[in-house]
Amino acid sequence: MTNSKQQLEAPSIPSLGFAPELYERRHFIENYGTINLYFRKVTSVLSALFGPRGGKFLNIPHGAFHSNIDQVAANTTTAYPVYFGETDFSNGVTVVSNSQITVAVSGIWNLQFSLQIKNVSNDGQDFDVWLRKNGTNIADSNSRFHAPARKSSGDPSHLIAALNFFVSLSAGDYVEVVGCVTSTDVSLEAFTAGTSPTRPAVPSAIATMTFVSNLPTV
Repeated sequence: MTNSKQQLEAPSIPSLGFAPELYERRHFIENYGTINLYFRKVTSVLSALFGPRGGKFLNIPHGAFHSNIDQVAANTTTAYPVYFGETDFSNGVTVVSNSQITVAVSGIWNLQFSLQIKNVSNDGQDFDVWLRKNGTNIADSNSRFHAPARKSSGDPSHLIAALNFFVSLSAGDYVEVVGCVTSTDVSLEAFTAGTSPTRPAVPSAIATMTFVSNLPTV
């Protein structure tokens, strides 16, 4: 009942044909057998779906994205969208114009993101980050992070800002992660893969978007 992607196959609707005007045992046996086979397949699918591992058969919309570039603010009086230029997974979720996380279906979505913040200033600085939906700020979505002063010349301080939100979106809507800083010495920094020991690259920003539920109807 499953294919190589572990997705359940919906049973084909049985074709019973038209009943004859007079009772025919053969016709009854054939249709009974077809219906019996159909319900066996339906029962098998439902048993797998509602079983303890049934979630693996669900094709839930989702997306995962990151950025491999440094992201710098030109000034402290402008809000800048965070870029997610690289796509890791995309199933009903895409990034448009590098920052607009766009969904293909309506629903409640869970957006999770983390930002690799760097501060090269001699003073501690603040980094505000919030969400925009279709270009409009989402109320009460702002968070403020404090980046400590740099440790020494050439040795900046680093901080991870990690958050998650539920967002109500219609098909075609998008959400952006937006930020501003108290000093242009604060930025999002990406690191290339390291050696001794060998280790992965560090993205400047990571975001995942997962479908949670249909929109309420009442």
